[in-house]
Amino acid sequence: MIGIVVVSHSPALARAAVDLAQQMVTGAGPVIEVAAGADGRLGTDATDVARALERAASPDGVLVLMDLGSAVLSAELALELAPGAGEVRLCPAPLVEGLVAAVVRAAGGAGLDVVAREAEAALLPKTTALASHARAAASEKAAADPADGVSAKASLVNKDGLHARPAAQIAEAVGALVAEVTVGCEDRSADAASSLELMALRAGRGMELRVSATGPDAEPAVRAVVDLVQAGFGELHAS
Repeated sequence: MIGIVVVSHSPALARAAVDLAQQMVTGAGPVIEVAAGADGRLGTDATDVARALERAASPDGVLVLMDLGSAVLSAELALELAPGAGEVRLCPAPLVEGLVAAVVRAAGGAGLDVVAREAEAALLPKTTALASHARAAASEKAAADPADGVSAKASLVNKDGLHARPAAQIAEAVGALVAEVTVGCEDRSADAASSLELMALRAGRGMELRVSATGPDAEPAVRAVVDLVQAGFGELHAS
């Protein structure tokens, strides 16, 4: 049976997710190891992840599920620190849904490839159920009378760039405004209201962001994002 490792910023979140997943199976399920928190704080540590990989090591392989941001980076680095863990698969599945799906399928004896696919497809039931609502919302937005588009550019000046907290600040700033806001970096783009999409840009210090928006609040939305970027998201003291 494969092993599973959960990498999370929060020990409490990881424990709760594991508890939920384990309640979905009867009898012995897969070994699940947790690497969560860093020095008693929210965060992740590659060394802790490497140790979890070694504890979860199995001839059938190890599946790794991560929450966000530096959890992915820590897991990638841990692969180099734990060469004895055998075959390890980093899975992009959502942590909670993916973990439940993976544990259930692994408990049935499925191999690493099958379990990984099951975890990655874990959002399908939810997205299918909500598809009609998404289509209705898109139709309403298309029917609205948008204002002219507005755009601007700004370079990241804070030490760690567009990591979790700055991404959350941008999402919060534009979330209450009536505007469709996009943030681009190099050849990638993201919905500014989605902190996860923003973090996926992997925009570091010194990189230029392109901010564009349409809708009645397009101008204040672009200005809010640019102001946050130029102010370093309140992190300039740590640069």
